[in-house]
Amino acid sequence: MSIELQKGMTSNKGFMTGYLEALSLVERLHRLLLDVIKDEFERVGVLEINAVQALLLFNIGDNEVTAGELKSRGYYQGSNVSYNLKKLVEMGYMHHQRCEIDRRSVRVRLTPRGREVRDVVSDLFARHAEGLDTKGVIGLDGIDDITISLKRVERYWTDQIRYIY
Repeated sequence: MSIELQKGMTSNKGFMTGYLEALSLVERLHRLLLDVIKDEFERVGVLEINAVQALLLFNIGDNEVTAGELKSRGYYQGSNVSYNLKKLVEMGYMHHQRCEIDRRSVRVRLTPRGREVRDVVSDLFARHAEGLDTKGVIGLDGIDDITISLKRVERYWTDQIRYIY
């Protein structure tokens, strides 16, 4: 085997190790984010809503969207969108109404109660952003680098879904 081929295999093995570590970290960070949100809602005494639902309300914000748009816009990742929307409507965190044009489609938006939940999550994220910056954990350049890299991976994966049979 040539030295160049051996070097390529070594660097690919190193890249693969780093890639798998990054994937694992993204997965752990998402679970940890949900735990952080859950803890915040326990701290403020809101126990009827779970972290996934709170994050969904935060991501919808002031928008009015359909269930399909929730996924396509990246507001929500998961297979139980309908369940969580139904629960949020039942608990009074969201309004829903059938679209006038397409009666099969339902549009949702936050109620004042839903906006209160959104604000709790927003305040939590603002405190985190300030803490990360002021404590020197990561600065603007670091956040920008992470975001750019993650967007590149997202684009690559999206292309894999679209263009591979």
